[in-house]
Amino acid sequence: MDQSYLNILEDSLEKKNKVLGEMLSLSEQQGTIISDDMDLSELDPFIEKKGELIEALEKLDEGFEKVYERVSEELKGNKEKYADRIKHMQQLIREISEKSNAISAQEERNKSALQAFFGKKRNEVREGRVNSKAAMNYYKVQSNAAFVESQFMDDKK
Repeated sequence: MDQSYLNILEDSLEKKNKVLGEMLSLSEQQGTIISDDMDLSELDPFIEKKGELIEALEKLDEGFEKVYERVSEELKGNKEKYADRIKHMQQLIREISEKSNAISAQEERNKSALQAFFGKKRNEVREGRVNSKAAMNYYKVQSNAAFVESQFMDDKK
């Protein structure tokens, strides 16, 4: 087997590990913004960058799968020959799994924080509508109360 295939597999895993590290960092930064009183427009750059990273991950996964299909039989048949390289790739895969789990957990926290944020905003809008309606009713009552029909007053004693 050509060693370049193993190099490609290792490079692919290292790149995936790096991309996942960037995504974890973005998710944590996003969580910080969400926990503060945020402006939703601040989330747009994070969403765009994460979309780009997801596309990069998909390409890396496709490339890894194609190369692995070519060399899997050789690796399985000669484990002792490639033991060091296999251990290194297994370590990279463990790191990738840990980062993937950390990203999932952070995204879940972000989702919960966003749901709480939107629930709070819905309540504020609802309260605003109720207050506006109450103010309008008050205005109507007061405008009608200020109107006094003409009255005839008798000055006789």
